[in-house]
Order: sequence, then structure tokens, then C-alpha cells
Amino acid sequence: MIKLTRLNGIAFVINCDLIESVEATPDTIVALTSNQRYVVQESVDEVIERVAAFKRRCHPDVRLILGAAPGAAVVAEA
Repeated sequence: MIKLTRLNGIAFVINCDLIESVEATPDTIVALTSNQRYVVQESVDEVIERVAAFKRRCHPDVRLILGAAPGAAVVAEA
């Protein structure tokens, strides 16, 4: 779950596993797989960073899973 802020200043939390897309039009719109849409104060980059930070907290040992040494940079292969 990540915390976001509606345009009226009210904070709420969203299940980031349900995010389908995030776009700036110029307001940031977060679209979920349930077809719900939220207009938020945070920028697209900030939403992405919050999702990434949440995923890092949930999976702190991803480097070990990928076979990298702790502290080493993980590079995704295409």
C-alpha cells in the first residue's frame, strides 16, 4: 500500500499492485485494474518512487534471489 493525496488535500492509501497506469494530463491520474481512477497531487515520478520503495520494503532480499552480492547493483536483463 502506498499513501497518496487527493487534490483536495485528503490522504488515502492505495494497493499499488492494482495500479494499471499513471499519467500526467497535467494532473496525475492513477488508473487501477478495477477501472477506478484517482486524481492525485503527487507527480508521476513520485508515484513510481513510492511504489518502488514499497516493493523494496516487501522484498528486501531481491539481490540474493537474483544471485547478486548484497549491496551490488541489480541490472535487469532485456
